Amino acid sequence: MPTISQFFGISVRMYFDEHAPPHFHAYYGSAAAVIEIATLRIIEGQLPRRAMALVLEWAVDHRAELEENWSRAEAHDSLLPISPLE
Repeated sequence: MPTISQFFGISVRMYFDEHAPPHFHAYYGSAAAVIEIATLRIIEGQLPRRAMALVLEWAVDHRAELEENWSRAEAHDSLLPISPLE
C-alpha cells in the first residue's frame, strides 16, 4: 500500500483495488482511520482529535490530488506523492 504523504507523524496511504466510495487511509501511531474523499467523513476507525484535525486540514487542501490518485489506483497506475501539511 503506497504512502502518498507524511506529516507530523501521520501517514496517508491508498490501496489499489479498493471498494467504493473513494477514500484514503490515515495512520497515527497505532490508530487508523479510513476517510471518504468527497465528504471527508470517517468511514471506519478513528484518530486522536488533533491528528484527525490535521488530516482533515490536509485533505481539504489536496482533495483534487486525492481524487486523481484514486483514479490512478483504479487504473493500476503508480500513485503520485502529495505535499505534506506544513
